[in-house]
Amino acid sequence: MGKVEDFLFIHSDLPREGPGDRASLDWALGHLALRPDARILDAGCGPGADIAGLLSHVPRARLLAMETHAAYAARVREAFAQDPRVRVCEGDMARPQGVFDLIWCAGALYFLGVEAGLRGWRDHLAPGGAAVFTDLAWTGAPRSPEAEAFWAAYPAMGARGDVLAATLAAGYRVVADRFLPASAWTAYYGPLEARIQTLRAGGAPSAELRLALDAEQGEIDLWRAHGGEFGYLQVVAVVQ
Repeated sequence: MGKVEDFLFIHSDLPREGPGDRASLDWALGHLALRPDARILDAGCGPGADIAGLLSHVPRARLLAMETHAAYAARVREAFAQDPRVRVCEGDMARPQGVFDLIWCAGALYFLGVEAGLRGWRDHLAPGGAAVFTDLAWTGAPRSPEAEAFWAAYPAMGARGDVLAATLAAGYRVVADRFLPASAWTAYYGPLEARIQTLRAGGAPSAELRLALDAEQGEIDLWRAHGGEFGYLQVVAVVQ
């Protein structure tokens, strides 16, 4: 298997593909007055971890779940096959079809870049529409060499102020922002670490898979040791 295949194999059947939890979703949507029939785009929905929460806030929603990976899209399609409110589309989240009252993007905006992605979405938001997203940022605490070395792979990573400045530059008003709490990270890393342990205990993985497992565990260990230095900034913004 290659790097992408190893990643997808390790992450298969995980409940979510990045930090986040229901309490953080509730916090974000608590700052918005969405209509009960609001049109929602879940951009880069992964396995669909946030869809049930979004629907609980918008009971008559029309929700489009967009995902580039066919395996994740298939999981969402199966999970919500009996729910007419949910439509699943494999495609580029930079070019969604339609106009929405809310674009929700948990941890996937870095693929587009904050400012570029938000600018592109403006044409797909109704007047007064909102975007809620999370993006990696430095918290302002002193940075360790370990954290800086690890996140060098994400050169666009800035501080909280950089993320908010990019949001404003893209034509949005920031309603609220905060770093995701530790519970949102454990909601992601807990199942991932259990998966790593299962794969290691299940026999002798290939050399490539061992390297991939070590890298995944290394990310978890880095967060435990240096998680106060970086985090996912959750931003609630309204188009101007």
